[in-house]
Amino acid sequence: MKLSDYVADFINSQNVSHVFGITGGASLHLIHSIEEHPRIEFLCSLHEQASAMSAEAYSRITRNLGVAIGTSGPGATNMITGICGAYYDSVPTLFITGQVATFRFKGKTGVRQYGFQETDIVRICQPITKYAVTVEDPKKIRYELEKACYFARSGRPGPVLVDIPDNLQREVIEPLRLDSFVPIQIDYPDISDSIRNCIDHIGNAKRPVLILGWGVRLSGADEEVLKLINILRIPTVPTWAMADFLSSGHPCFVGTFGTHGTRYGNFTVQNADLILAIGTRLDTHETGSPLSSFARDAIKIVVDIDHTELDKAPYFGMSIDVPVKADACYFVTKLLEKLEEKNIQDLGPWWSRINRWKNKYPICLKEFYEEVPVNPYVFVQKLSELLGENIPIVIDTGCSIAWMMQGFDVKNGQRLIHDFNNTAMGYALPASIGISVALNRQMTICVTGDGSLHMNIQELANIIHNNLPIKVIVFNNDGYSMIQQTQDQWMDSKYIASSQAGGLPVPDFTEIANGYGLKTFEITLNSDINSILKEVLAFEGPCFCNVKISSSHRVIPQVKYGRPIEDSEPLLGRSEFLHEMIIEPTNASLEEKWE
Repeated sequence: MKLSDYVADFINSQNVSHVFGITGGASLHLIHSIEEHPRIEFLCSLHEQASAMSAEAYSRITRNLGVAIGTSGPGATNMITGICGAYYDSVPTLFITGQVATFRFKGKTGVRQYGFQETDIVRICQPITKYAVTVEDPKKIRYELEKACYFARSGRPGPVLVDIPDNLQREVIEPLRLDSFVPIQIDYPDISDSIRNCIDHIGNAKRPVLILGWGVRLSGADEEVLKLINILRIPTVPTWAMADFLSSGHPCFVGTFGTHGTRYGNFTVQNADLILAIGTRLDTHETGSPLSSFARDAIKIVVDIDHTELDKAPYFGMSIDVPVKADACYFVTKLLEKLEEKNIQDLGPWWSRINRWKNKYPICLKEFYEEVPVNPYVFVQKLSELLGENIPIVIDTGCSIAWMMQGFDVKNGQRLIHDFNNTAMGYALPASIGISVALNRQMTICVTGDGSLHMNIQELANIIHNNLPIKVIVFNNDGYSMIQQTQDQWMDSKYIASSQAGGLPVPDFTEIANGYGLKTFEITLNSDINSILKEVLAFEGPCFCNVKISSSHRVIPQVKYGRPIEDSEPLLGRSEFLHEMIIEPTNASLEEKWE
């Protein structure tokens, strides 16, 4: 058997049915073997960055391995942004790169390059992968593939990279004589003391909050966590990666929190007397700065499989009262075994207060509906009203992700997908492709910004070529509004490199989409959102909706960088609201201006 055929068989043995990539001289044999495999479909991206993003999104939605392939040199380096997204979000993804023939390796000569397009992609990617290796012996191919996939899925998951030289791809091997990799036996730690501490704190808490992170899904703890929520009837605030875990109508769902979260979500967290955080590293977008100001009066129980995420807290100024190094599913299972009726508190007064905040500080204000041009919060509200259950929504970075995470009301089965920690511009379009094909070409909503769309706009051709029913919705505000918001705060509103006047090219996106052959729609008025969105969602096949938004619209509320979450940046041009101060867990209040 040719080694490249073995690689294709191995990929199929991992229950992977789609592979994303771009051809190249050093990857030809691999790609031909994959394309000719009867149970694998090869999707031709138009940029290696896009193929990497498609593969990791494929993994997110299938909860299985995603696979992307690229050639040597620039083909491999182009994948790095997608690899970073998989690494920082702990997404199990296999990246395969072709490499120059072993007899063209530069070796220890000291030259920069010997073989044409020779690049040491393994050393480049070691800091952003769990395992990276160049296969130099064809007899080691099974061992290295099995080892890579084991590391991709085990412990805290993440991307792996296997670099295969061109001449090895052509080698003839005997599969039955190949060495295999023996997985390392992982023993679960004894967390009985931690469980007892958790139960004691839960029993004493009057204002508990449950924070859910992506680790819940990675560990397969969905059912166990849902059972815990329903037993304790505990207020639940998700990180962005888990914003779709509970429907917005679930009685225990509060809302998102953090520097770009909801007011009521932040009030809930900052006034809590107990934080139970499961499967989240509590990054600075969630905690604000300094870290010591986060939920400052709460006892903090943090569950993470990665001990470094627990160890970092005191280094940055936050104490964790009960650090638990454990798999999320294992922890919740053990917690449920020990919970008793006496541990369940009456949280009525706490819920009354939370509901008062939710009623007092809605995200989409009545005055937003009175605007004539499109208000982004009104659009997000209408989109959530019109979308049915079980529809995946892929979101790009910048204002797009902030507006959606603040204002979108999730229904049962809907997924909100984003590369939450790398937040690369241009993610949503290729990720939508990966998700749509993973779900047997199901309708997928792609919400992007005009700035982000530029980064991978070529993938519109991929959507048309494969006739994928992806609805591309573009928040088009003629520039980088999130950057402009930062420039409002720090640069005296000088929109250099973030606006057309500041040197940024701003093309006609509707004309571009027409050029790719997409059916196009435009929304310019609040009053047209409902009717045109219905047309977009009803249209069979792919389409493109250009939503024209004023460049002056901002994310509200937003905490200014460097400020704690209880502080808020006064922004210009909106009504003033009586804003409840949250430094003390009392009924104290302070008048602050909000945009």
